Amino acid sequence: MKKIKKGTAGTTKKVIRSKSATGGMFTKSEYFMLKQKSQKSGVKITAYIRLMAIEGKVLARLTESEKQQLKMLVGIANNINQMAKTAHREGLLKALLFFEKIRNELDQILNRIRHDQ
Repeated sequence: MKKIKKGTAGTTKKVIRSKSATGGMFTKSEYFMLKQKSQKSGVKITAYIRLMAIEGKVLARLTESEKQQLKMLVGIANNINQMAKTAHREGLLKALLFFEKIRNELDQILNRIRHDQ
């Protein structure tokens, strides 16, 4: 009689698995700096160390203010699309008025971005 193998419970197996582990010793101040930098970039400390060792850089995640600014820019892109539709539907003069409103909004967002940096 053949035994039927049941499915395994738990997490799914990774396609690429980490096979080697290595360690490093840090002073308290070095560890604190690593922890701060990893938190600032939004990744765990081990991922931060790995990325820095292999790639030499870590791309930080977007902050809340950057996310809000990105949403505003997406909204402006939608407004530009509406402006093009308005130009086709109602004429160029109406579209120009709409454009002025959008341009002012874009100027405000760009000013906020400049001040945040």
